Amino acid sequence: MARNLYVTATEELSGKSAVVLGVMQMILRELNKVAIFRPIINDPLSGDRDHDIDLVLTHFRLDVPYEETYAYTLTEARELINSGQQAFLHENILNKYKQLEAKYDFVLCEGTDFKGKDGAFEYNINADIAANLGAPVLVVSSGREKTPEEVASSTQLNIDTLEEKGVDLVACVINRAPVGFTEEMISQLQSKVHCRQSIHFYSIPENETLGKPTVNDVKRWLNGQVLYGHSGLSTVVDNYVIAAMQICNFLQYIKAGSLIITPGDRSDIILASLSSRLSSLYPDISGIVLTGGLQLGESEHRLIEGWTGVPVPVISVEGNTYQTIQLLNKLYGRIEVEDSQRIATALGGFARFVNVPELRQRVVTRRSSKVTPKMFEYSLVEKAVRNRQRIVLPEGAGQRILRAADILLRRGVAEIILLGREEDIRTRASTFGLNIKGAEIINPGESIHLDDFVATYTELRRHKGMLEDTARDRMSDPTYFATMMVYKGLADGMVSGSATTTAQTIRPAFEFIKTKAGSSLVSSVFLMCLKDSILVFGDCAVNTNPDARGLAEIAISSAETARIFGIEPRVAMLSYSTGTSGKGEDVDKVVEATTIARQLIAERGLDLPIAGPLQYDAAIDPEVAATKMPGSDVAGHATVFIFPDLNTGNNTYKAVQRAANAVAIGPILQGLRKPVNDLSRGCTVPDIVNTVAITAIQAQAQRGV
Repeated sequence: MARNLYVTATEELSGKSAVVLGVMQMILRELNKVAIFRPIINDPLSGDRDHDIDLVLTHFRLDVPYEETYAYTLTEARELINSGQQAFLHENILNKYKQLEAKYDFVLCEGTDFKGKDGAFEYNINADIAANLGAPVLVVSSGREKTPEEVASSTQLNIDTLEEKGVDLVACVINRAPVGFTEEMISQLQSKVHCRQSIHFYSIPENETLGKPTVNDVKRWLNGQVLYGHSGLSTVVDNYVIAAMQICNFLQYIKAGSLIITPGDRSDIILASLSSRLSSLYPDISGIVLTGGLQLGESEHRLIEGWTGVPVPVISVEGNTYQTIQLLNKLYGRIEVEDSQRIATALGGFARFVNVPELRQRVVTRRSSKVTPKMFEYSLVEKAVRNRQRIVLPEGAGQRILRAADILLRRGVAEIILLGREEDIRTRASTFGLNIKGAEIINPGESIHLDDFVATYTELRRHKGMLEDTARDRMSDPTYFATMMVYKGLADGMVSGSATTTAQTIRPAFEFIKTKAGSSLVSSVFLMCLKDSILVFGDCAVNTNPDARGLAEIAISSAETARIFGIEPRVAMLSYSTGTSGKGEDVDKVVEATTIARQLIAERGLDLPIAGPLQYDAAIDPEVAATKMPGSDVAGHATVFIFPDLNTGNNTYKAVQRAANAVAIGPILQGLRKPVNDLSRGCTVPDIVNTVAITAIQAQAQRGV
């Protein structure tokens, strides 16, 4: 196997960039230093970067200088070939590639986009380049608007051509496959298509949200100005309606996802279109384009400006209506760098319909011993997807929660339950252009489970004098309701805290979920994602000053958490003293905690290296460890760091986070019978996605799956 892969399409609009995203994610799951390389890019507009290179570099945060990621533009390549300098072209492409190969573990190469006038030229040049680079090829064959028979015929032709070039074929992805193109048809394709090599076939069905443009795509394409409704720019455009009729006739033509195109002086059409978006009897339009560079009158502008939350984007463009529709007919959906929804959809589709482990085995030659933050985040999602859990989010109407839910559903990370009034949640999601159709929405105050929850809570807290009226008030609170869902097994885990305090989030869990067998306290860890490794820090968020027994339990719980997330635990009990070098009450507590932890490890039959007391430098640096604690299987190689108190732990994790530019994932609660996790009130959407994935993985572990 090689240290590279060449992804080439067979025609225009095959969805190759979506496949490239999926392949890059797959490779980064195994390897640390990966580069993207496009031998030939489209002719860029002045100052523009290549779309696919920019997308991959930005989304995966690859540390590859842009100027090293391509060799020629399509026009330059054609001129060299037409002037008889094809050998010079291939030599320079190979030299540029070798510079990347020398610095990176793997180079993912991407072929041309077939935007030129001669598709045959591009197909042949891609095959020649792949052969010269010695790169195995993944073919992206388009199934768009084709019958299964046509797919088989075109695939056979493409494979024949590539084999004639001496290319090593590893897989063929039938992307944008037609409706009804099933696994059975893939099996038939495997038997019908003749190939001298062992090649695997995969099929990814057509997804309209990837192929159709968004309102933001329209705005960019037409160089338009957004007048109102900025929050709805991510809405997908399904069709165009040119509005020239009177309102009574025009309204009959709008459909779901319609983009209304009308001159800017047609205030009647504009106001009717906006009104239709608020009517439950009309389908939701996607936006309005005002042509001719005409501005609304002052009174219409005041009317719309005073409209709380303009329901759709309104865009002004300079061209007339005919010119505008001519331009729009050439527009196609494209995955933009900032379009997290489309990126999530593309990655989710690739993970769902491609046998990733099988493909990875065929194209990745070796596993890096280093783990980057991005690699770790991918592993979280990958583990969560394997066995989807039901995760409840009590802050269901929050914008960040809704955006995270959209991504989680697109990528299939978990089954999502949102708490709140369904009308409010769906209205807010629609306003932001989010798709949460796959989420279950429950209003606690109107739920069929409310009476049962009240009775259960009253009984569980009867020893505290709980009254039914008080219990009903508590169970009407989304956090309490969500926690009871977890307790009752109606959800596998809960994530909250984007708008509430830590105490509000975890108090219900302390009251009736309680600690699991073998644990007497709930603690927390942060997963510290450094540049090339993942460390576990505990406890940095919950226990202020645990005693020796508490520290021992935190150590064992943290080691178990590390294992759940694929981190081999080597536990360092931290202190200001290493071994017997120092004395004092604080050191004695760590000595006692280490002794208790070893006893518990022996009693439970665990295989868990632990050492203490250790100073941080002796725990993490092999050279320091060789001096301060020689011969230790933990010192210098620790992965789990247990701090003596909250003051030390909290300050240390924040210092490491800032000084080392680390990603801190957490806090992750541990010791509970069922998983509940807290968000920071300043959390980002990726933070929420990661925390939901973590909670799902914890639920899998507790269910033994």
